[in-house]
Amino acid sequence: MQRLWAALSATFVALLTVVAFAPPATADAAVASTVQYRTIPGHDGVGIRAMVITPTNAEGPYPLLVMPSAWGTNNLLYVGAGRKLAQESGYQVISYTSRGFWDSGGQIEVAGPEDIADARKVIDWGLENTDADPDRIGMAGISYGSGISMLTAAQDDRIKAVGAMSGWTDLESSLYPNETISFQAVEVLLGLGKLAGRPGATLREVEREYRRGNIQPALDMAQARSVLDRADALNANGTAVMIAHAWNDGIFPPAQQTELFDRLTGAKRMMISPGDHATPEAFGAAGLPNETWESLTRWMDHHLKGVDNGIDAEAPVQLKPNNGRGPWTGYPDWESASPDATTLYLGKPSASWTRWQATGGLEDEPQTDWTYGIRAGVGTTARSGTLLVSGALQQFADIPTGVRLPLVDRSRAGVWTGPAYPDGVRVSGAPHARFTVAPTARDQSLFVYLYAIDRHGRGALLTHKPYTVRGAEPGTPVTVDVDLEPVVWDVPAGHRLALVVDTADRRYTSESRVGQRVVFSSPEDSPSSLTVPTA
Repeated sequence: MQRLWAALSATFVALLTVVAFAPPATADAAVASTVQYRTIPGHDGVGIRAMVITPTNAEGPYPLLVMPSAWGTNNLLYVGAGRKLAQESGYQVISYTSRGFWDSGGQIEVAGPEDIADARKVIDWGLENTDADPDRIGMAGISYGSGISMLTAAQDDRIKAVGAMSGWTDLESSLYPNETISFQAVEVLLGLGKLAGRPGATLREVEREYRRGNIQPALDMAQARSVLDRADALNANGTAVMIAHAWNDGIFPPAQQTELFDRLTGAKRMMISPGDHATPEAFGAAGLPNETWESLTRWMDHHLKGVDNGIDAEAPVQLKPNNGRGPWTGYPDWESASPDATTLYLGKPSASWTRWQATGGLEDEPQTDWTYGIRAGVGTTARSGTLLVSGALQQFADIPTGVRLPLVDRSRAGVWTGPAYPDGVRVSGAPHARFTVAPTARDQSLFVYLYAIDRHGRGALLTHKPYTVRGAEPGTPVTVDVDLEPVVWDVPAGHRLALVVDTADRRYTSESRVGQRVVFSSPEDSPSSLTVPTA
């Protein structure tokens, strides 16, 4: 079943890729740009296939915008957006297929040194073979292209501005959050790599060891490709960085973006909106109207062309709530998005005549000296949803990943609910859960979900996070601190929050096994709690 979900997700990625493809134009004065298919010598002489899009209605030299393709896609990905940038804003655009994929040579190096060297060679070629301005160079990309753009900008101070859409900053926390394998994401990436490209030695070793149960080679690879660790280099280079991301990104969750944003000291902008991986900007890549690409154009216009378009005067943090189709709200920094916070304390789950399933309260005062045990290894109706599909449904149809709280098996999950909000509340930021557990095995996985529940017990998933206890002494209590993924969610009037913790989720690989148990508790020196940031 898990492989079926991975296959469905891969199919959805492929559909998004097709949507973003646009046929190349020919040399025609009516369209005010030309598109040429060229081979650019990359690192070690590898042929990098590119679409070179040149404006015909403006005088050079032109600002140069280089765009590496996303994972599993090719140089057609940005042709629609590239033509629009060339025709309307006078950019020299080079959209290229990343090494190892489709029509480019070489093998997939997972944004390794070869990919960075390729990007720099593409810039060199653009300066030598087009009328591009060496003092006005930018890079932008979606997903894999975002990571390559950021890593290249950290090494090459010629790059004045970057647009990072649905990218990663910390690859390890993406693929192995809280020491839990993000199963669907890993399988989709591996599958697309083999379907659309030629995996290199590093990727082949990573997959080989991963199939054997050894995750360490993947972690070593991820660490060497961390954008977060290169924040100081981006600051030193004075790179203007625009980040665009989705709340429900199931491959590169958004918490890492907020961390990078806080570390950047130069010109910066961060936009987070509803959607899943690459869905907020997918249609804009084809040249269709799109808020992310419109902001990216303004960002590049200001930092590469010196256009006084007011984007530097806008609040650098722009957030759109994940539900209700609300407008953008601006903040001077990420911290300001969470001006208030409420700490609620977990009480002992218990049943009564009016509440027939064991449920704990989320109380104003610490509730201590209680225990509550569950059976491990089997999931409940609480779930994080399906990679790409669930986030897209939230974005396009405002359909959240739901739950019927009365149907959550209390023998396999801890459930806590708080009081109803008579006027509603906006959850804004990263909720934090703390609880103590006594596992019955050295390694056990837990999955933490936060829901907004109506009076009938129907819930919408606000956010979640996995957590795997590693190397525990069976029976010995362990305090677990979990930062859930950040979100902006408008909880309707009369709804309440519910915290659910169980031990299996189809999106992840769980270390919990049937026959094991987990015992929750709340000691006096560390009461179990849920901290909810609000705005």
